[in-house]
Amino acid sequence: MACSLITGGAGFIGSHVVKHCLAMGHEVIVLDDLSGGFEDHIPAGAKFVKGSVTDSQLMAKLFEDHHFDYVYHLAAYAAEGLSHFIRSFNYNTNLLGSIHLINESVRHKVKCFVFTSSIAVYGHGQLPMTEDLVPVPEDPYGISKYAVELDLKAAHEMFGLKYVIFRPHNVYGENQNIGDKYRNVIGIFMNQIMQGKPLTIFGDGSQTRAFSYIDDVAIPIARSVSMEQAYNQVFNIGADQPYTVNELVKVVGKCFQVEPSVKYLSARNEVMHAYSDHTKARKIFNFSSGLGLQEGISRMADWAKKTGSRQSKEFGHIEISEKLPDGWGLNHK
Repeated sequence: MACSLITGGAGFIGSHVVKHCLAMGHEVIVLDDLSGGFEDHIPAGAKFVKGSVTDSQLMAKLFEDHHFDYVYHLAAYAAEGLSHFIRSFNYNTNLLGSIHLINESVRHKVKCFVFTSSIAVYGHGQLPMTEDLVPVPEDPYGISKYAVELDLKAAHEMFGLKYVIFRPHNVYGENQNIGDKYRNVIGIFMNQIMQGKPLTIFGDGSQTRAFSYIDDVAIPIARSVSMEQAYNQVFNIGADQPYTVNELVKVVGKCFQVEPSVKYLSARNEVMHAYSDHTKARKIFNFSSGLGLQEGISRMADWAKKTGSRQSKEFGHIEISEKLPDGWGLNHK
């Protein structure tokens, strides 16, 4: 039986990857600090260890206690827009924490290291985003993700560590943390509707994203370790069709049977249009959930109605307060 470590396994994408790895017959150890995930999202059958990838001693003990065949690294603080204002936290969590895992994976001869990066590595103006483009990330989150990609390549060339890198985008679905007001616009909209609040949009809502249902991302990630043709490669993964945020408002409102009011805020410093090409992933993984945006959001809405709204938490470690976007109301040091 293969033994897999899944970091961030109590989180949104991670909990789904855990489910699919268990279905594949893996023994699964979940590592999560519960900063953005929930213990009750971890599927039955997985062993849970509470802790952070930033704890190098804990990482060393985990790898010593378990002989991991595979590492799926999904733990990250993925608030792209917020990353400008939490640079030290961003790099410590998303970059240095990843390096602890890579070090232990090299030492313990892990068979394959699966890393969830992001299309944030591409920057703006490179459409459609294809894997052969040279990344030019524009925010600390994208920079940290690309740095880990480069380190994995270096670890492979130096030590033979095999890896698979995925660049998902705008993923939504069941188990998403809808109480996080800094990321995941679909979850934010659903939470605001259930609390009777207007939907907040940065800018005029004309920015476009290709919103990706969770199965189109989590299932190929889980299966990738058993597909050696995917080893040492990078894959864009997610939905093909971009939609404006204004179009998204209508779809979410329809699923909740409301005509939501919208509050437009000052535009953030963000990429206006982001969608990627998935030709390479289709050739290797040959998988699609077949769900369009309406059906996918309807499924998530059914789950959200049962779960209920969540109170948004303020991020308490702002390092730079200058130019913070409207509507975040953040405290700083």
